[in-house]
Amino acid sequence: MELLATVRIAVRALGRHKLRTFLTMLGMIIGVAAVMTMMALGSGAQASVEDEMKSAGTNLVYVSAGNYTRGGDDVKVASGLGSAKTLVPADVDAIKSQVIGIKFISPGASDRAPMTAGGRRYFNRVLGVGAEFSAAHSWTLRRGSTMFGPSDVAQRARVAVIGTRAASALFGDAEAVGQSFTIRSDTFRVVGVTESNVEDQPDSVFVPVTTLQQMKGLTSLETITVAAEQAGEASRIATEIGALLRSRHHLSGSAPDDFTVKTEAAKALTKGLYTSAAVFVLANLPQLDQITLEEMTGTLQQTSRTLTMLLGSIAAISLVVGGIGIMNIMLVSVTERTREIGLRMALGARGRDVLVQFLVEALTLSVAGGAVGIAFGFLSSRAVTQMLEWQTVISPGAVGLAFTTALFTGVFFGFYPARRASQLDPIDALRFE
Repeated sequence: MELLATVRIAVRALGRHKLRTFLTMLGMIIGVAAVMTMMALGSGAQASVEDEMKSAGTNLVYVSAGNYTRGGDDVKVASGLGSAKTLVPADVDAIKSQVIGIKFISPGASDRAPMTAGGRRYFNRVLGVGAEFSAAHSWTLRRGSTMFGPSDVAQRARVAVIGTRAASALFGDAEAVGQSFTIRSDTFRVVGVTESNVEDQPDSVFVPVTTLQQMKGLTSLETITVAAEQAGEASRIATEIGALLRSRHHLSGSAPDDFTVKTEAAKALTKGLYTSAAVFVLANLPQLDQITLEEMTGTLQQTSRTLTMLLGSIAAISLVVGGIGIMNIMLVSVTERTREIGLRMALGARGRDVLVQFLVEALTLSVAGGAVGIAFGFLSSRAVTQMLEWQTVISPGAVGLAFTTALFTGVFFGFYPARRASQLDPIDALRFE
């Protein structure tokens, strides 16, 4: 109750000079907003690097139907079943529900087909994919573009996302989004253009996997693309998927797989190698994706620390300026209210009571400025994202740190004026003019 009364007195005291109070708070507002914005930029930069790591494919696992291995008998690797069609949509559901650590999963099928748009003709790959395919590959779509969603997949919609070179071949320099074209005799509407340059994706056309299955009369799948939550988990997830599919496909003992499971790291490293060489490489680097993750994580952490220290030092200067403003105005307030302090002490107030009174006033200034600063931090972060197209991420931890910093600044810079007020001699204070 005593503290509540002290807070009310502090608010009334600060309200006597509204403009001065606002100008004092302004330093704290700018300081806290700077802390928020700088932390948001640092976290956004880290998130951007992580997205780039994922877009490089380090967290991807590929499952393919069939398992023909050229030259496998030479190194005692089972040749498998090259034309197997046992990969089905139910396998996707099983993998998603039973393997831990999967973030995105997309079934797939493919075809090569003629396409036309107006008088233009184009022939290339058509890939049937799920709604999470773009997220798994961390696609960047052109402004205004969207990826087809789960409802499009469920309804076998005639919509497509196309690569940049496919868009140029079909529509020239015209905007492709919203245009229509045909794949064989079916008409599709373009809903997005991907900026991906991975392998032959710029030349490809992507449609809902169910749509392509219907067009080809398929019930099976050709591929399943899996994105792990953490890149270092790709090998473990690949192993668990292999065991799960063997169980689901009733393969036991020495029976060869009717599917192939590869991580992106293994796929890239063994591309173009003969089987014996590929087996040798993979045997000597069983945790290749983990090694890759550790190297990239180390680089990311070092860069993040450097960036955080740089941005933090800039924000700290703003907070120090705000704190000095609080100290200055509190010293002025002590001088102006010297007779009031002497009167309170003469009526029985202790030095501790005066110290708490002025410390609460300093805290009120810093907390109010911090709250407004947090609001401005959100606004400035959003403005930076919209105007400069820099990714910013504001976490609850950043908000908590900004508010805690405001509290600490109020206590630190308000303590000296409060202590000075508490040590005044009552008789000298009453005589003060």
